[in-house]
Amino acid sequence: MTTPTAGGPPGYFPPRDLGARDRARVIRERTIESTLFLAAAIGALTTLGILYSLFGETVKFFGQVSIVDFLTDTEWTPLFSTKRFGIWPLVTATLLTSFIALSVAVPIGLATAVYLSEFATSRVRGVAKPALEVLAGVPTVVYGFFALITITPLLAKFIPGMSTFNSLSAGLVMGVMIIPMIASLSEDAMSSVPSGLREGAYALGSTRLEVALRVVFPAALSGIIASVILGFSRAVGETMIVAIAAGQRPVMTLDPRVPVETMTTFIVQVSLGDTPFGSLEYLTIFAVGSSIFVMTLTLNVISHFLVRRFREVYS
Repeated sequence: MTTPTAGGPPGYFPPRDLGARDRARVIRERTIESTLFLAAAIGALTTLGILYSLFGETVKFFGQVSIVDFLTDTEWTPLFSTKRFGIWPLVTATLLTSFIALSVAVPIGLATAVYLSEFATSRVRGVAKPALEVLAGVPTVVYGFFALITITPLLAKFIPGMSTFNSLSAGLVMGVMIIPMIASLSEDAMSSVPSGLREGAYALGSTRLEVALRVVFPAALSGIIASVILGFSRAVGETMIVAIAAGQRPVMTLDPRVPVETMTTFIVQVSLGDTPFGSLEYLTIFAVGSSIFVMTLTLNVISHFLVRRFREVYS
């Protein structure tokens, strides 16, 4: 039974006066909450600042160049005397090197993920996963010189007409670079599949390979698709490997033996040159950067859709 407090209704209790320890705890919790909010706000504001600076200069570029020419012309010569601003040679080179990279990274990465998840012992897994992480930590400039000095001369012995700078060697080495990303993310997705699915398949007489390919792989498909698309986005945004090994020749071609210029390579070329600040040639790097942003954003949206489409929900 409650005892009424003088001056108040029955059952009313005045607020308890917080002690020094309680006040310190409240202040500490509010400080932690404010710090976490500030960290999240810094990330969001940084992203907004990047978008503002990127698209602000892009608007200036399209104030002088027709967006129709930018999207339909097939020549890119903004640094030449006869200036053409068709983005397709750069887009074609970027997609060419990226698909070559995926042709290497996807089969090797997925095979590695299946082995680590379903076949490797805990001891082997403990050695292989750190080795993959070390491979992911190699600087991309090292990969670039490896492609130029080692892979290109090796390919020239078997492929006639191979140029010193080409998209094939750059794409192959870039594929090796993104193998750890695809393998690690796919292995994590496979490892998260409930063991009950595996045990049920084994109880029906399935082999380990059948369980891996027909049970675990489909169940982890959403994570696997996400890892492949993230690897593709990583290849699209790669700079140093293609800048060193692929060349700086803006031509629209699907021949992997000849020099090409990707979108990121062009940005490096202009940024390190003597292009006047604020000139039309200078503004081209923002237009190209915005194009890369739109491409990667589209890939992320597709990844999100596919993850939701193929996601398996377990109780």
